[in-house]
Amino acid sequence: MNYEQHYLTTLFEPKSIAIIGASETPGSIGATLVRNVIDGGFKGKLFLVNPRHETVFGQKAYDSVESIPHRLDLAVICTRAETVPGIVDACGRAGTRNAIVISGGFAEMGPRGANLARSMLDSARRHNLRLLGPNCLGLMRPSSQLNATFAHGSANPGTIGLISQSGALCTAILDWALPNGVGFSNVVSLGAESDIDFGEILEYMVADPRTENIFLYIEGIKNARRFMSALRAAARCKPVLLIKVGRHPAGKQAALSHTGALVGADDVFDAALRRAGVVRLGNVGQMYAAAQALFSHFRPHGNRLMIVTNGGGPGVMAADHAADIGIPLAELSEATLTKLNEALPPTWSKSNPADLVGDADPARYATAITTCLEDENVDGVLAILTPQAMTDPTQAARAVIEVAKKFDKPLVTCWMGEEQVREARMLFKGAGIPTFRTPEPAVELFSHISHYYRNQQLLMQAPASISDHTPPRLESAKLVIETALSEGRKKLNEMESKALLAAFRIPIAQTVVARSPSEAMVLAEEIGLPVVMKIDSPQITHKSDSGGVRLNLNTLAQVRDAYNEILDEVKKNRPDAIIHGIAIEPMIQKANGRELVVGMTRDQIFGPTIIFGPGGTSVEAGGERAVALPPLNRFLVADMLASTRVSARLGEFRNMPPVSMEALEAVLLRVSEMVCELPWIREMDINPLIVDENGAVAVDARIAIENLPLTAGRYDHMAIHPYPSHLVSQYQAKDGQTVTIRPISPEDADMEQEFVRKLSAEAKYFRFMNTLRELSPAQLVRLTQIDYDREMAFVAITEADGKQTEVGVARYAMNPDGESCEFAIVVADDWQGKGLARRLMGVIIDTARSRGVKYMNGDFLAENRRMLQFVTSLGFVLSPHPEDSGLKRGVLVLN
Repeated sequence: MNYEQHYLTTLFEPKSIAIIGASETPGSIGATLVRNVIDGGFKGKLFLVNPRHETVFGQKAYDSVESIPHRLDLAVICTRAETVPGIVDACGRAGTRNAIVISGGFAEMGPRGANLARSMLDSARRHNLRLLGPNCLGLMRPSSQLNATFAHGSANPGTIGLISQSGALCTAILDWALPNGVGFSNVVSLGAESDIDFGEILEYMVADPRTENIFLYIEGIKNARRFMSALRAAARCKPVLLIKVGRHPAGKQAALSHTGALVGADDVFDAALRRAGVVRLGNVGQMYAAAQALFSHFRPHGNRLMIVTNGGGPGVMAADHAADIGIPLAELSEATLTKLNEALPPTWSKSNPADLVGDADPARYATAITTCLEDENVDGVLAILTPQAMTDPTQAARAVIEVAKKFDKPLVTCWMGEEQVREARMLFKGAGIPTFRTPEPAVELFSHISHYYRNQQLLMQAPASISDHTPPRLESAKLVIETALSEGRKKLNEMESKALLAAFRIPIAQTVVARSPSEAMVLAEEIGLPVVMKIDSPQITHKSDSGGVRLNLNTLAQVRDAYNEILDEVKKNRPDAIIHGIAIEPMIQKANGRELVVGMTRDQIFGPTIIFGPGGTSVEAGGERAVALPPLNRFLVADMLASTRVSARLGEFRNMPPVSMEALEAVLLRVSEMVCELPWIREMDINPLIVDENGAVAVDARIAIENLPLTAGRYDHMAIHPYPSHLVSQYQAKDGQTVTIRPISPEDADMEQEFVRKLSAEAKYFRFMNTLRELSPAQLVRLTQIDYDREMAFVAITEADGKQTEVGVARYAMNPDGESCEFAIVVADDWQGKGLARRLMGVIIDTARSRGVKYMNGDFLAENRRMLQFVTSLGFVLSPHPEDSGLKRGVLVLN
């Protein structure tokens, strides 16, 4: 497979541009666009279109885009909304590759505007023309001297890729960046995303060698799967920082009206970002700070912060804010405390924050910070200085800068004041060390760095849809759902809900239904007293509210009376309810039990979301829930549990022993399996789930279901595709060795590197079309951390003496057209000629075909005759490559 230039390259690096709506009218968008392109020094061909003028700024003006004697890479349109569909159609007829629609007045203006947007998009798709916008600021690529925006001003070339749904925010950031020396690789204002969206621009910036860091400003997401896929791919290679507005209802409504995009629940969005390896910033000020500091020369390690200060008050301010935002203070080791006691005056604080006292000189700062950074319990240091009588802020800054050169741990500074610390701040800025005027934003920057570290660990997780425990009884669970749907029901009753839980090995309190007082007594006797009785009605979700629950019934007489009382109360409170009977189950009495809720809801943007929090009657109070996107594994479950205040009550609490975390983790893993494998589930509540030191039991459960589209794929309902463990296979090679063929995973990085390193020079040349010795870190990430939805890689593995060895790999990646894919294959030299290549190709062809891919393409060196014969035998049709005479292009029709 040959990695060609990205399909959006002609948008970002056009050789020819037309501005449609070009004007000389001062202050107009058309005039600003023309001046920006000319003054920016654009080196390609520039054409201006305005049928009412013969020239614009002394340059010929064309009547229409179709009269331009040149095929265009890019058209920039800034005419009235009602003219845009016709102009886009004309651009398509003229063979234009891309268009930026600056104009507003589309979907954000109501039904008429939405119709215009549909007409515009239909015209673009008819001609295979890609659209950025509408209602956007435009696009900049400073290294190519391209400024196709109507912003007043330009941008310095740099390494930050900025993608924003708000043009106004783009202009504010650009205005700040220029005097502060912050440069950009690309600046993209997306507007309403009628065609090109966040995902595609992110993909371009991942492939763009000039982009090292990515900033996003988000108001809403349209395609969650594509967004998550692109975001995860980007974060694997480059730091991604993000601001998302709409955290509160008023902000959400403003975002909805501005972009026409939907905004998901904010804690669900946070959960998605954690899984994507992305850092979320709270405001533009934090974005500015991060831009100046962007992980400059240090590497994130963790979240344990050490505060070093010459004043107690500022140290406490920093410590308080760290506690507020969940950053733990580092606990120094005994060895570190001994060193500090020897080096510092007896009056130092002997704790964190480390107060060096008011007469701290540069040497004391250097010694304290060095000693703390050497401690394995410290992940970063915040150094605070207040200008006191015996303080030399400038020399102290120089000492800190020298210390920083020796470590890759984060070091953030806060030199408080103004006049006396001005020179010190300039020194820090010159050395690339983040510096702040007050402690709080300094702590926030460290939190962003530590969150980056943690989220990168979460990104590395590739859980399977089903864990490696006892497999669930999947067919039994499906039968329960199919039966309910065939009867036209969208809610399972309690017994059906618990049957699903039991099928997935979640412990339940057995439930039976009585339809008379006498039957209730018989069943209660069989179950064993005491029992719980609950109304069984499809209309009643909250049974207690309707008077439909009786607890701790110890005698058969109480059971008989409770049956009649429940019926009477429910009929009075809910006369509309259809009553099937009274459910009876054992009274679960756990002296040390904690009532929790574990459930699932379907977010309108990100799909299935797993919820965990306090249960019983407090389930909807307090906002203490933790949220995670499936699929989960033990690492992700531990992160989910640690992110909620409820976790504090799971340890030793009020004379109760800690609960069985293993049992709780098992329930969450099983719920993740249910969410992955039962896409019919729309909503689920296990409430309460009672957990104590001996285990967990689901006392009550409620599940809502829905029909699926006939064309739905196995995991189409999920924002993150699970590791496809169902595609693992084995076979016996001719020499008797067992070969496992399975999808690649992030843990295979070392094995993949070793495999490539051992390939012969010829095998490397034929596979990568160059003579690389080993994979770069970025290549290794790209090849092992894949998106199983849009690409697939299968590794062939043998095992000897407990060590796995990769002997071959085949992969394909979807093309932007959504119909075709590109493939590549390489087999270890000593495994060639043994039939492994044919097996690997059979696996990726079958997988691509099962996913509806229509064509599989490959580019091969013309001199690689063995490969050409091999793919021809598989059915590929070969032809000369359209752009490189040294290559052959092969196409296999799949569907």
